[in-house]
Amino acid sequence: MAGISPIHGIRSVLPTQPTAPAARPDNVKKPGGFGEVLKSYVDNVDARQKASAKAVQDLVAGKTEDLLPVVNEVAKADLSFKLLMGVRNKVIEAYKETMRMQI
Repeated sequence: MAGISPIHGIRSVLPTQPTAPAARPDNVKKPGGFGEVLKSYVDNVDARQKASAKAVQDLVAGKTEDLLPVVNEVAKADLSFKLLMGVRNKVIEAYKETMRMQI
């Protein structure tokens, strides 16, 4: 049976100088604030609602006969709207809780 090998110092594994953070390319967009993120999500939900309405109109007009894509679009729109309402309710709840805080 072989013996246990000794533990070598961790200094041999770690670099001696801290490395600089990687440079960000100029074409990468910096993350926006909360308002910008919320606006983009609302725009996304609006686009899903419009796509759902168009799919239903196409089905009613007879432009499409397949029901599955229509149901899929309506389900996506419904789920994204419910998620948006959940986020809205949490933001309002947090705002009310902040306003109740005493200074």
